[in-house]
Parts: sequence; C-alpha cells; structure tokens
Amino acid sequence: MLQSYPVILTPDENGTVIAQFPDVPEALTVGEDNTNTLQWAQDALVVALSGYIEKRRDIPPPSSPEPGQKTVPLPPQVAMKLSVYQEMRDQGITQGALGERMGVDGRQVRRILDLDHNTSISHLTLALKCLGKELVIDIRKAA
Repeated sequence: MLQSYPVILTPDENGTVIAQFPDVPEALTVGEDNTNTLQWAQDALVVALSGYIEKRRDIPPPSSPEPGQKTVPLPPQVAMKLSVYQEMRDQGITQGALGERMGVDGRQVRRILDLDHNTSISHLTLALKCLGKELVIDIRKAA
C-alpha cells in the first residue's frame, strides 16, 4: 500500500515555507518555496517515521487530506518496510520469529526494518507474505 500523508505548508516571516504533518508531528522541514519545501518534506517524513521504529511505536496511518490539501507519498520501499514493521507489532511477532517464517537469519529482518537499507523487493514481499499480507501495485494517471 503506497501511503501519502497530508502536509500543511505555512509561509513564515523569513520568506520561507514550513511543512508540517498532522499525523506525524515530529516531521518538520522548511524550504525556499512550496515546491522546494515539498521536495524536503518526504525526507523529513521518512526520518520521523524511522524514529517511530527506533522507539518501538506504532506507525500512525495517514489521515484523509482536506479538499485541495497537498500530500506527500512515502517511497514504495519505505511504505513496504513500515507495513512489515506495523504488521509485526499488530501480530506480536518478533524479528526472530519472522526470520524463522522467512527461512532467514534474524539479522536480515533487522535490515528489512531499517528504512535506510536497500532491501530487495523479493525479501519485502516474502516478509509481507509470511505476515499474511501481499503487495498490490496500482498505477494511476498523475495528478
């Protein structure tokens, strides 16, 4: 599931624009204008959500955007990793237990949960399958 989080863009007194995410208040960034700020916003969102994993917190689902409100999508690999992490939490499954289900060492599961690690799509889809989930890709016309 590709997730997009609503973002609030607010001009500040310095002539720059601040990006805030209502669902992930730890994700903040600033840019020169709306376009530049939105480019930085995805990085800020990923870094903040990585902190949720480090602190063993649930990943907040994105709320529905208000009409006309901009959203920031998660990179596909990050969305998959967050889905694996949250499903493990929801099911009470440890990294070691998921590793056993996948037939891999627990260290590989740690890498799957590392948002900075480039995990193969085959490992991510296997992890999701072992959690009773599947990846569905939907390609749409660009807005």
